[in-house]
Amino acid sequence: MKSTNNSFNCFFLVCLLLLVSVNSFEEQQNVKRSEFPDGFLFGATTSAYQIEGAFLEDGKGLSNWDVFSHTKGRIKNGDTGDIADDHYHRFLEDVELMHSLGLNSYRFSISWSRILPRGRFGKVNIAGIMFYNKLIDSLSLKGITPFVTLNHHDHPQELEEKYGGWLNPLMQEEFTYFAQICFESFGDRVKYWTTINEPNMFAEMAYVRGVYPPAHCSPPFGNCSVGNSDTEPLIAMHNMLLAHAKAAKLYREHFQSKHGGLIGIVVHAFMYKPLRNDDFDRDAANRALVFTAAWVFDPLVYGYYPREMRQYLGSSLPRFTSDEGKLIKDSTDFIGVNHYGTLYAKDCIYSSCVCSNSSCIAGGDHPIHGYLITLGEKDGVSIGEPTGMPRFFVVPRGMEEIVDYMKKRYPNKPMFVTENGYSSLNPTTAQADELQHDIKRVEFHKSYLASLARAIRKGADVRGYFIWSLMDNFEWASGYELKFGLYYVDRSTLNRVPKLSAKWYRDFLTGEKTRNAISFKHTQADQLSHK
Repeated sequence: MKSTNNSFNCFFLVCLLLLVSVNSFEEQQNVKRSEFPDGFLFGATTSAYQIEGAFLEDGKGLSNWDVFSHTKGRIKNGDTGDIADDHYHRFLEDVELMHSLGLNSYRFSISWSRILPRGRFGKVNIAGIMFYNKLIDSLSLKGITPFVTLNHHDHPQELEEKYGGWLNPLMQEEFTYFAQICFESFGDRVKYWTTINEPNMFAEMAYVRGVYPPAHCSPPFGNCSVGNSDTEPLIAMHNMLLAHAKAAKLYREHFQSKHGGLIGIVVHAFMYKPLRNDDFDRDAANRALVFTAAWVFDPLVYGYYPREMRQYLGSSLPRFTSDEGKLIKDSTDFIGVNHYGTLYAKDCIYSSCVCSNSSCIAGGDHPIHGYLITLGEKDGVSIGEPTGMPRFFVVPRGMEEIVDYMKKRYPNKPMFVTENGYSSLNPTTAQADELQHDIKRVEFHKSYLASLARAIRKGADVRGYFIWSLMDNFEWASGYELKFGLYYVDRSTLNRVPKLSAKWYRDFLTGEKTRNAISFKHTQADQLSHK
């Protein structure tokens, strides 16, 4: 009889745990706007090259991405951003879409080559200034706060040819001049500036893997015709950080008191969990965060690179002079976080010592990544539900964890989640009507917003959340195959078609009850996988 009671008690406990898990998941699904602070910015994000098109119109010069996308074999399906979503001609329509959703902010970037086609070597393109003036004014008329990024992976091709791009310190002065033109032209209406989007990701993709322009890399990371994956990303990042600091100094000294705005920078930040429950992989997970997010923010908050990077990279890591250290220290008003998922981290220092056949030899044995590798699976099981983007897995708790990490490492720094998004599975085979019924995207944003709300309740000073992206667009090396948008864009007509996620976001923001009943069907395994 005792044994039977124990079995019953165990069964009851399991059922109770399942019920708690299910209820917790349902609570995530029922997140409300009222759970966020007053004045919180809710928006969507795009970038210039990915949506504007008009790549040689009205005086715009060639950008590095214009040239790169026209190089055979670089972009999937031979896609280019020549037309993209034609936002340059349809921006009024797109502002209406934002207004209909109830957005109170819109994050977009300014095309450097549309404002300064030849950098400092040429004149300011007045047509480019006029375009962004009209866009900003249209947003303001609809009560939508512009949140402007100065550089989102694209710059004038001439700067690449004359200087070698971000490998040359002269790019710092070029960027500062570009920033000055933008501050002078738009600063009276723009209160939120980010200097550079994801410098850590750009350094990785352009100078480690070689899949972004200028396509520099070396084995084992890639087989480019030029480049050094162990040193060039460090040089490029060094120049980008100093460029940010110089632009921030300019803004603070000449524009901030007059315009009352803030200036910051944005990093791409996965959350990392140890692959194994041991000290080696726990240290690796910490190093993964250091070699990505802290690589950017430690210098801009504290004035120097992280200790771990200095330890493992040695003389390969550039040094800030005394004056540069003073310049970059406390040079960001806020922290911008682009968060898409969580990965496992595996240590390669110990593994390389004890196992000559370690999987770490494929790049993890190099200091550029902190002697570690990152993975999306453990024992054949994904860390979260897969998406259409490799290595982007749905792990909602990662949002709370990455925000908590930033809060602890950089106390009292305001934060914005500047990108968070979901790419549809099997985008090449999905029909338009299937893409419009994007229940998985709705689930994704609900669960990530709920995770963010928990971080805020725990004291994180987060002031905004932006969905990537407003509409399907040119997703860099993947072309138009990957689809993150709230709106589907018909490639033949360029018509914008709202997906279910757009209708959900509108209802979430406006407080309306969803007009179309949505039945979220989950197995217990599905429900528990989100925890």
